[in-house]
Amino acid sequence: MKKYLFVKITAAVVFLLIISAGEVFSIPAFARKYQISCQVCHSPAMPRLKAFGEDFAGNGFRMTEYESPRYFIPTGDDRLSLFRELPVALRMDGFVSYNFNNQNSADFGSPFVLKILSGGEISDKISYYFYFLFNERGTIAGIEDAFVMYHDFLGSGINFYIGQFQVSDPLFKGELRYTLEPYKIYSAAPGNSTADLKYDRGLIIEKDFRTGTTLVGEIVNGAGIGEADENYLFDKDKHKNFMLRINQSLGKGVTIGFFGYTGKEELSDPGMIFPTFTNEIRMYGPDLTLNLDDRLVLNLQFVRRTDLGVFPVTGGMPINDIITHGGFAELIYSPKGDMSKWYLTGLMNLVESDFDELDYRSATLHAGYLLRRNLRFVAEYTQQFRNSAYGRVNTGFITAF
Repeated sequence: MKKYLFVKITAAVVFLLIISAGEVFSIPAFARKYQISCQVCHSPAMPRLKAFGEDFAGNGFRMTEYESPRYFIPTGDDRLSLFRELPVALRMDGFVSYNFNNQNSADFGSPFVLKILSGGEISDKISYYFYFLFNERGTIAGIEDAFVMYHDFLGSGINFYIGQFQVSDPLFKGELRYTLEPYKIYSAAPGNSTADLKYDRGLIIEKDFRTGTTLVGEIVNGAGIGEADENYLFDKDKHKNFMLRINQSLGKGVTIGFFGYTGKEELSDPGMIFPTFTNEIRMYGPDLTLNLDDRLVLNLQFVRRTDLGVFPVTGGMPINDIITHGGFAELIYSPKGDMSKWYLTGLMNLVESDFDELDYRSATLHAGYLLRRNLRFVAEYTQQFRNSAYGRVNTGFITAF
């Protein structure tokens, strides 16, 4: 009976999307500014970027050859930049899901995500970007990505960012993936450790070289993006964590990279029995991207992490010398490249750790169809293999305007 109920729900969602597609004609802020299609930067649909989109972002969200003085209000002060219209865009995702957490039930989840985004240049060198998660899983989640960027810092060819961002952004940007299933290895942190490759506060320095090499360095708190304490401090200790990544292009469509991360954090026993001690963290791993004209894209990531010691989240004796490793393989197929109306994505996740709670294995198949350039219908199936294996299904829409 529940099987037939889920089929009916899915059919209803598809029907609603089809009849509403013609009403969604707006495009996000950057495309609106330059009066171009989202296709110029995304392939075949947002949020995944193609090479031009990566260059556009690295240039401070600026297409210099298309700039217009009408973009700013003429104030008579050449040191003041005021937008004529504040660049704002919205993104909304909604899903119908079945068998989440192996509960054998269907659920309406719309809106699942509602984002308010803004970004653009403050001057010829300085840009900003942020988004506010107005709604995520039914609650106000707050700000995630939020940074100011200085392009070509002091004429050095270096891009400088300060704010909050995902530590893994120089590797693979989780916000640009198609699947609802995340890249699990990036959030794998044992026990009560708060240092991982997800969101953190800090700064990024990046530089491209003519050899096709890119160097990226990060300095972060290692404490996530939680609230500040009573002393207005966001970091929980005196330590700063560091990451360095090198990326090399090998001809057209092939890039390889390697990163290393090192840091320390002060950890306290949640049970308040054992004394505080310092956890030393090391992470490293290679990555590979093969891109055949945006028709077939293969992304591979491997991460190995070691922790000197952490406390269990419920408190108790610390666990020492923990090794965690794993990664993901992602394959994206778009039959006509950025002109495709549909695409397929496969994602495999693997995390294995001495801290058993982190162990995770899954395989995901995701399909998307573009009803409009900025509205797509998606369907996704994920099979989890850890402990009692089960599958879950999501179907719904993703739109930006």
